[in-house]
Amino acid sequence: MDDLSASDRKNIWHPFTPLQGAGDPLLISAGEGVYLHTPDGRKILDAVSSWWVNLHGHCHPEIAAAIGVQAKKLEHVIFAGFTHEPAIRLSENLLTILPPNQKKIFFSDNGSTAVEVGLKMSFQYWHNQGIRKTKVVAINGAYHGDTFGSMSVAERGPFTEPFSPFLFQTAFIDFPEKNNEKEVLRQFKDLLDGLDVAAFIFEPLIQAAAGMRIYPAAILDKLIALAHEQGVVCIADEVFTGFGRTGNYFASDYLVNKPDIMAVSKGITGGFLPLGVTSCSEQILSAFDSPEFTKTFFHGHSYTANPLACAAANASFRLLTDGNCLERIAGIAKKHNAFAAQLAGDPNVSDVRTLGTVLAIELRSAEGTEYSNSLRKKIYPYFLERDILLRPLGNIIYVLPPYPITDEQLDHIYNSIRGFIAGL
Repeated sequence: MDDLSASDRKNIWHPFTPLQGAGDPLLISAGEGVYLHTPDGRKILDAVSSWWVNLHGHCHPEIAAAIGVQAKKLEHVIFAGFTHEPAIRLSENLLTILPPNQKKIFFSDNGSTAVEVGLKMSFQYWHNQGIRKTKVVAINGAYHGDTFGSMSVAERGPFTEPFSPFLFQTAFIDFPEKNNEKEVLRQFKDLLDGLDVAAFIFEPLIQAAAGMRIYPAAILDKLIALAHEQGVVCIADEVFTGFGRTGNYFASDYLVNKPDIMAVSKGITGGFLPLGVTSCSEQILSAFDSPEFTKTFFHGHSYTANPLACAAANASFRLLTDGNCLERIAGIAKKHNAFAAQLAGDPNVSDVRTLGTVLAIELRSAEGTEYSNSLRKKIYPYFLERDILLRPLGNIIYVLPPYPITDEQLDHIYNSIRGFIAGL
């Protein structure tokens, strides 16, 4: 174990981690259900689904078996000019749960690239028609990924500052709050009237990286309606919200007005393998459906529609659409709501918000809700010392568990949160 840790320190550069002062990463040797195991015998409850990807628990035997079976048939093949059954089945499966206006699936390999594909689709949609539209509207606080296109449509801050000279400009509207709906709608109308807007991109109902900020479906419905009145392409970034996280299969299920393009990833394979998908409507397809070679969508990745990842996603889909899984999702939501009600009025808590399997507790802090809030340095080790993985967003504790979590395990998390808040 010491040799492995030393080798990690010597050779590996970890994401979102300073090279000095962060301490050594914790070595994980195995995973099972909601637990991560260390070589020295610790069992750590994964209360954030390992960066939001794990739906059905670690090392779920059905998904593992599906990958094993597929690995003995076909591990990979170029997806330009070739196809394979796992990708075909996955496209069929996804189109049964995506909104009915979504008609075709484009594969990539992670959330950032799924968003990138959506942006490129929207720009080329106009270009193929000979129409110049170059601007994108997004919502303040947005996070859409770490590639240059996805950074360009995200809120500018410390994470994007080194790259700001290279990002294309995006127009932002205020985050929809309880009392600013009219102002947000006015801002949006003004931008639609004043700019050559190609696309409106949004994280439907929850801005995850911004602190699990939740906003009503009603205001998003109005924004999409306004965009559609002027033909603006609407892109739903469901990388985080997809596959049951909000209580429905997709956050867009809460909307009357559906997006034209959807980007999904994270939970798609149940947390086993990287995979991204961008779906689109018939209207978007129409601009590419041409004998002219130049109207081709020239985008692809070496591992596009990897058969192993598609096999994992199909197995995860079967688990997700099983009635028992939907019942567990509803049960988590009910438990979250009850705990949120218990925290109401606590002097150390400024806000508690829930939606589906998402619970976010905003701790009162003079530093505000910045990601760098010093409370994060207390929150993370406090829970890890108690064998619970809760990776905070600044002063915001959030719980986003795998779906098989039991009531007893949730109560253990809630009681630990109570203990932390009481000690502030």
